[in-house]
Amino acid sequence: MTSDRAKAYRRVVRTVREMGPAKLWPSEQACIREAADTLLFCRDLEGADARTAFAAATTLTDRLIDAGRWTSSRARALLDDIWACGPGAVLLEAVAA
Repeated sequence: MTSDRAKAYRRVVRTVREMGPAKLWPSEQACIREAADTLLFCRDLEGADARTAFAAATTLTDRLIDAGRWTSSRARALLDDIWACGPGAVLLEAVAA
């Protein structure tokens, strides 16, 4: 785990806490936390767990946008932070080098 990944995780936790139960139901909070946890602790994106967890968070944010509960920019920021919890950015940098 890197400090950048830990910072991204803190941003996700802060977002969930700030939204609270008024904006996110407990099952929605759990989905977001699970995605962030799974990505934070994975070493690579080879396994299905990380991809499945991120896909679930993406589906959730799409539903939140469609229901008018969240803006697309807020959802995108959350998804960016969830993605940053994982090794994806580091892997992309390695491929580019």
